[in-house]
Amino acid sequence: MLMVNKVAIVTDTTACIPREQVEKYAIELVPIEVIFGDKVYRDGIDITPAEFYALLKQAEKLPTTSGSLPGPFLEAYCRASQRASSILCITISAKFSGMCNSAKIAMGMAKEALPNVAIEMLECTTAAVGQGLVVLAAAKAAAEGKSLAEVVETAKSVMQRVNLFATLDTLHYLVKGGRVPKAAALASSLLKIKPIFTVNGGEAHPVTNVRTNPGAIKHILKIMGRKVAKGQPLHVAVMHADALDRAIALRDQISSRFDCAELFITEFTPVMGVHTGPGVVGVAFYSGD
Repeated sequence: MLMVNKVAIVTDTTACIPREQVEKYAIELVPIEVIFGDKVYRDGIDITPAEFYALLKQAEKLPTTSGSLPGPFLEAYCRASQRASSILCITISAKFSGMCNSAKIAMGMAKEALPNVAIEMLECTTAAVGQGLVVLAAAKAAAEGKSLAEVVETAKSVMQRVNLFATLDTLHYLVKGGRVPKAAALASSLLKIKPIFTVNGGEAHPVTNVRTNPGAIKHILKIMGRKVAKGQPLHVAVMHADALDRAIALRDQISSRFDCAELFITEFTPVMGVHTGPGVVGVAFYSGD
C-alpha cells in the first residue's frame, strides 16, 4: 500500500537504491536505457545489475546508454501526483547524463498536465549511491510529513555532506571506451594499480592509486576515518559491481569501526558500469541527521 505524503520523490536509476527501500518510501524511479547491439534494456526493469555485468563480460563491443526522454519523467510525475500534492525530483548531474535536462523539460510539460502540483528539481552534485543517500534522506523527510521546502532543504543539506569513494578493479573498460589511453592502462596493468576516485561537484576526480584491492579498501577506510564526524549518526551505503564478497567484507569492516545509524549494500549502476566495468567497490557516507 502506498503512503500518502505531502511530498513524493522522483529520481533516476543511477541512484543505486535497493528495491526494498524504493518500495518502502514509494520512490518513483525513471530508468536509463542500456543498449547492447540492437537490444535495448531499461535499467532495473528489463535487466538487473547482475545480468548486465554478466553480459558486459561477454560483449565484444561496449554497450551504450541512452538518457531518458522527458516522457518517462512526466509519467513519473503523474504517478507521484496521485499520492502527494508536491514532488521533488533529484537527478544525476548534467555533467554525467542528459537525464537532468529531460527532467526539466518534463517539469514544463507538467505545468499543463498537473497544474495543481508543485514540482521542484535538484541536480545532484554526487552520484551513484551518493545520490541514493540524498534521495533516501529526502524520502524519509517526506515520510515524516515535512513540506516541500523542508524536504528540499534536507536533500541540500545531505548533498553538501555526503562523500563517495570507490576503487576500480581494471582500466580495461575505460580504455575500450576511449576514456583512458592504452599506454596508461598498460602501465597500470603492469604495476597492478587500482585507482581510487571520488565524485563531487558533479564530476569524478582521481584520489590516488594503490597496488591491490585490499590496499584500496584500507585506504578508503582511512579516508572515512578522517571525514566522519564523531558523536553524530553515520549513514553509509556500500556499492559494488559484480563484487559482492568484497562489498560484504567492506561493510563488515565499516560496521566494526564506526557507529552506523544506517548501513546497507547495493549494486553499482550499469549506466556507469558501462565505463568502469565489473569489480568496482565503493562507499558513500555522511554524518548527522
